[in-house]
Amino acid sequence: MAYVSIADRDHEVEHHDPQTFISKYVWSQDHKVIAIQYGVLAILIGLVGMILSSMFRLQLGFPDQFSFINPENYLQFVSTHGMIMVIYLLTALFLGGFGNYLIPLQLGSRDMVFPFMNMLSVWVYALSLVILVISFFVPGGATGAGWTLYPPQAISPGTPGIDLGIILMLLSLAVFIVAFTMGGLNYVTTVLQARCRGMTLMRMPLSVWGIFMATVLGLLAFPALLVSAIMMLFDKGLGTSFFMPAISSMGADPGYTGGSPILFQHLFWFFGHPEVYIVALPAFGIVSDLLSTHARKNIFGYRMMVWAIIAIGGLSFVVWAHHMYVSGMHPYFGFFFATTTLIIAVPTAIKVYNWVLTLWEGHIHLRVPMLFAIGFVFTFIHGGLTGLFLGNVTIDLPLSDTYFVVAHFHMVMGVSPILVVFGAIYHWFPKITGKMFNETLGKWHFWMTFLGTYAIYLPMHYLGFQGVPRRYFAMGNTEFLPESAQT
Repeated sequence: MAYVSIADRDHEVEHHDPQTFISKYVWSQDHKVIAIQYGVLAILIGLVGMILSSMFRLQLGFPDQFSFINPENYLQFVSTHGMIMVIYLLTALFLGGFGNYLIPLQLGSRDMVFPFMNMLSVWVYALSLVILVISFFVPGGATGAGWTLYPPQAISPGTPGIDLGIILMLLSLAVFIVAFTMGGLNYVTTVLQARCRGMTLMRMPLSVWGIFMATVLGLLAFPALLVSAIMMLFDKGLGTSFFMPAISSMGADPGYTGGSPILFQHLFWFFGHPEVYIVALPAFGIVSDLLSTHARKNIFGYRMMVWAIIAIGGLSFVVWAHHMYVSGMHPYFGFFFATTTLIIAVPTAIKVYNWVLTLWEGHIHLRVPMLFAIGFVFTFIHGGLTGLFLGNVTIDLPLSDTYFVVAHFHMVMGVSPILVVFGAIYHWFPKITGKMFNETLGKWHFWMTFLGTYAIYLPMHYLGFQGVPRRYFAMGNTEFLPESAQT
């Protein structure tokens, strides 16, 4: 019997038409409503992350001028800001927001394959946000261990939030991963099983390809973060020694025996580097569609773009330890991960070439979505080139704890994806709302965002080369810096 896709089977379909306000806007099983719910929740928590960044920047710009920012608060703001932006904002917005909205519409599906589980996923995601925000209001406040949560610092005395703060952060991550898994299984199954007649994999829009591959990465990588969170909870609450070595803390023996902090780093970054592409691949796909649409030209080298997405996804699992050069790894391992880091730049460069060739001799319309898409290409090239510096062991070692890393990471994982988010919102705004936006205000928004972010992050590269360290509440004596770095 020939296979017929779910979307084309001729039988009565059980629709889930909402009957009340609650069933339409709260417990909705409509993928478009769920996408908007994901988007609104992600943007709200993103605004919290932006406020946190503004507060710790106040301390750096005007040291000791604000009584509500002390060293403990500063570390808590930095830690929670990083975790919010990378996981709770970008992952949820690209996959939960754009994934839910675009996959059924662009594949000709009636809805997601599992609409009830889809509805559950957004509310479990909301629960993870509630747990995260509560951590600021418990005794001791949120964790101040840095967004990477490295042990033994994360659960040792002297670090802010070592009691309820770190516990709630780890619980929030575990709940978020449950929400992602429910949504991710939905996205993958819908792409593989519910495409309309004639929609082969090699005819799917690149937006769907990027979201699909990012979801596969997440389903394979998030378990590493989940088990590391659970193991650290056991170390904290039950006194196990998965990650905690035999140490003396504050003059006392905490009772840990022989755990490995490096094991946590491996688990975290085995998730952490695919996470970069969990955010980047949907951005790659969406920006490909934006450039193609507003250049009035088919994307150059469609099949090459698809295979580049697949290659990037596969290679992303063999580069994680380039985040760990300073941990004291064997030089041969350093050589291996430096080599794989350079190799993964090849399919990424192919995508950049194809974007430029799509624009070549195209009928370019410089509308707001196109401006954000071109801004993304420019910014991603810049951020990618600085990544080649940090992928080299001998260069990364002196730059690792400086503002150069902050600048690189924000250009690649902060500014670039957010430009795509804005471009995509402007592009599909009429579809989502039924209204048009003001083109002039949109262009003002683009130039203020693009130039403003470069004004913030471009000087950080120079500060990093001058040795300015990151995560410091107060710099202290800065005579080692040239005058140009202090003005």
